[in-house]
Amino acid sequence: MKWKVAPKKSDDLVEQLLLNRGIKTEKQKEQFFNPKIPDYENELKIPDIKKAQKRISTAIKKGELIIIYGDFDADGICASAILYKGLVSLGAKVLPYIPHREKEGYGLSKVGLEYAKGKDASLVITVDNGIVAIEQAKFAKSLGLDLIITDHHIPSEERPDAYTIVHSTKMCGAAVAWCLIKPLIKKELTREFLQFVAIAEVCDLMPILGLGRAFVFEGLQILNRTKNPGLLALIKESGLLLGEIGSYEVGFIIGPRLNAMGRLEHAIDSLRLLCTKDSAKAKKLAKLLCDTNIARQKMTMDALEQAKLLINEQNKIHVLASKEWSAGIIGLVAGRLADEFYRPAIAISQGVEVSKGSARSIDGINIVEIIRQYSDILIDVGGHPGAAGFSLLSRHVEVFQKKLEKHNIVLPEEEKVLMIDAEVNAKQLTKNLVYELSKFEPFGIDNKKPIFATKNMQVSDTRTVGNGKHLKFKVIDPERSEGPIDAIAFGMGQLVNQFKSDQIIDLAYNLELDTYNGNDKLQLKVKDIKLG
Repeated sequence: MKWKVAPKKSDDLVEQLLLNRGIKTEKQKEQFFNPKIPDYENELKIPDIKKAQKRISTAIKKGELIIIYGDFDADGICASAILYKGLVSLGAKVLPYIPHREKEGYGLSKVGLEYAKGKDASLVITVDNGIVAIEQAKFAKSLGLDLIITDHHIPSEERPDAYTIVHSTKMCGAAVAWCLIKPLIKKELTREFLQFVAIAEVCDLMPILGLGRAFVFEGLQILNRTKNPGLLALIKESGLLLGEIGSYEVGFIIGPRLNAMGRLEHAIDSLRLLCTKDSAKAKKLAKLLCDTNIARQKMTMDALEQAKLLINEQNKIHVLASKEWSAGIIGLVAGRLADEFYRPAIAISQGVEVSKGSARSIDGINIVEIIRQYSDILIDVGGHPGAAGFSLLSRHVEVFQKKLEKHNIVLPEEEKVLMIDAEVNAKQLTKNLVYELSKFEPFGIDNKKPIFATKNMQVSDTRTVGNGKHLKFKVIDPERSEGPIDAIAFGMGQLVNQFKSDQIIDLAYNLELDTYNGNDKLQLKVKDIKLG
């Protein structure tokens, strides 16, 4: 990878890291290290939210049935749980509805709206979807349904004709739902629901700075002492411990399990897990989620290997399609391809009549804008600059592929760029520095775990672990009196034969502590290696 070191602005490493994140003033530092949601009061004031709250209050008073229309990812599930549990606490008649990914696709569907009408509902509230549901909003009106849209995705030029729209791109869908229900419910419930918001913010890859950081910071505190039966069961089944759950555990362990049901089965079971009060039921559902996630992992790896065989490395955007790929895993496949080949990638699950596509991009390329330019052959499209989903008639897949591959994309760099927070010398690497870095948690988008670079380090004790997949070694620097530091490079086992005795290398890495038998040792988690 090409290393891009942030300009040096301070000799103090912590100060440098803050400046890299745009944090300059004392007030900004205070809000970063001690984030509080009330500090961002203006961002919580979403237009038309009071109109939506009044309509909900009227529905509760009149005993109208309310349908919570969710989505099948972690954000949509958490948003649905917030509104469902919140409305139940108010005595509302309420039913949740999560669309089936394969049968209905993302967002509002006529099938779902007909379900609401068939249940004699009069109010439908979307969470984490609906901002581009132009035709569906018209259909809801034709059925006599009042539609409140709550969403955070990027809108198109035309807005849906809904009763009202509660929309903000400054937070995830679950946070928008939290803002909607907050004034109506008890304070202790409002606080409890922040754990769902934290999960959603991390899993939906929202920036962990400003308001997003405050949501995650406060939500993780609640999650680490949760009494929610479903979360307790999932935490136990996943091998996690209360008090030790950070953004990593949410993003890579809890989130994928919540997502797995919607990818392969039906996401309603993930919602049931978050809403159940029955510990025995929670235990069964948690095991179901974990087992389904294992199946999802295998399917993803199989599809990824197939996709790599279809890659034409000359293309600036990879558009790949297969009848064998489940619609539930194509987003993961596209993400892996975009990361590995440093190109925008689109994976399409080809159906008999309708095909589903999922896109992932790289920095500097707005993939949803690109795809929207071909709306004439698409059924629908939605998403973010970095990720998008769409559907199209299967007979148009080949035409779509050719159009996208010919699209004039200007790639920001020909090789993947690794952003380095600071170049440091080995004698700066101490356990105390690890402690200082821990204050930057929770990590995530726009606040990634700091990456350092150190040059001219001498290698010793090289070996592979994990059946040859990973590389372990020690690095020595004459200026560092404390002796060698352990290093591990995941997925770089193939480099073992390139390391000569006393090889000099430059390293890019995360600094962390490796705890074993109660002992803490410094460890470098290697991101990239340059041989001297």
